[in-house]
Parts: sequence; structure tokens; C-alpha cells
Amino acid sequence: MPAIVARRYNPFIQVFCDRLLDNGKSKMSMIGAAMHKLLRQVFGVLKSQLPFDPNFLSLPS
Repeated sequence: MPAIVARRYNPFIQVFCDRLLDNGKSKMSMIGAAMHKLLRQVFGVLKSQLPFDPNFLSLPS
């Protein structure tokens, strides 16, 4: 359920899921990938003891 809610309200996960669907992935695999991405974000925040920074590894525009 967190991946489905993130798909609706999290702009970073929305873009990620839209890209997967545009590339022809099924909805179930998109949800699985969103779950994996959320889990990796949570683990990174817990391990680093820093607040979530959406621009941490963003490329310059």
C-alpha cells in the first residue's frame, strides 16, 4: 500500500512510475519497483542519520 499511496502523492515516485509505464512495464512491476525505491530511500535516511534531501544526487540543469 505505501507504494500505491506514494504513486498518488509523492512527485518523485510519480515521475518514476510514469517513466516505467511509458517504457511498457506492467502496473504490477511498476508497483514493485516503487516499493523497492521507497525502501532504498528509507534505508539511506536511516543509515546516514540525515533528513531526506530530494536534490542529493540530482544532476545540474
